[in-house]
Amino acid sequence: MPLKARRLKTPDWWYKREAKGAPVTRYALAPLAWIWEAVTITRFLTAKPYRSPVCVISVGNATLGGSGKTPIERELLRRLKKLGHRASGLSRGYGGSLSGPVRVDPTLHSAVEVGDEALMLARDYDMVIARDRAEGLRLIEGEGFEIAIADDAHQNVKIAKDIHLLVVDGDTTNDGWPFGDGSVFPMGPMREPLAIALKRADIVVLWLPDEKSVVDQKLLRLFGNLPVFVARLIPMPVGEPGKVVAFAGIAKPWKFRATLEGLGYAVADFHAYADHEPLSEADLSALETQAQARDATLITTEKDWVKLSPAWREKIAFLPITARFDDQAGFMRALMALTPFAPETSSVNDKSFIK
Repeated sequence: MPLKARRLKTPDWWYKREAKGAPVTRYALAPLAWIWEAVTITRFLTAKPYRSPVCVISVGNATLGGSGKTPIERELLRRLKKLGHRASGLSRGYGGSLSGPVRVDPTLHSAVEVGDEALMLARDYDMVIARDRAEGLRLIEGEGFEIAIADDAHQNVKIAKDIHLLVVDGDTTNDGWPFGDGSVFPMGPMREPLAIALKRADIVVLWLPDEKSVVDQKLLRLFGNLPVFVARLIPMPVGEPGKVVAFAGIAKPWKFRATLEGLGYAVADFHAYADHEPLSEADLSALETQAQARDATLITTEKDWVKLSPAWREKIAFLPITARFDDQAGFMRALMALTPFAPETSSVNDKSFIK
């Protein structure tokens, strides 16, 4: 029986120049977009955020998902650890059942409990999840951390942030544009108007899909005088690329397919699911049957892989990725200059910065 992928919840026209391909009927959603924007503005005007004694670095975006925040967060945690700082990630634990605050333990918790992204990061770094971010920060304070990396917090009004990193998907190939035509949800992908999001940003991280991609100068000009650092997705395939049946439940699953094909994988079939969507045993069995019929290996993203049971992890591969900055030392110096902590040296050749 052929396997049919579920319909994507993220319309691809959201991320096209001038919302190319969008249905005319979306204009009927304009009143909802006005309400969304008004509620967002009201939340900021009436907010009384909790100010933590730890340094809070927000990693967020101006759109609804798919900008590459998680690899940036992991890279930040890695670099801060190398510099000798005690840093913890702070996530809402989206998709998980626990409200927290709780420190994530990969040996005890599952993605069903704490969410896929938090579980993935907790395999290597300290992570706290909390629906109430202020409560999460209090737990981080009590555990003796000095820095909190707050995931998806650019629009969060419950906590004060010391540094705002705004992550932007910089891939503009095939008519791609990270902000569509600038419309606010549900007419478009924006959580808030771009101009407002940029006012709170301290640093823009422009996320590119590979080492060959060129920065779009028209996109770059949108950020004005803000410091912009380019980070690139670096895939780290295990073994030689072969024939695969691939699946992904991320905001922009088509990008995963493009990465696989760019590495030389022969994608026999590809199944796109909604972001964070859990797969049932029936789903996974159907995928396995299809892969066997095509003499292919099953492969997915790391975020999807951590949601699997140990038995399915044995059968399904994932493609590890990391983030690498074009100007690694410059990014860390710009970041640390905004914190209460001074780097040990200002030399460009300082290996703690560039490795």
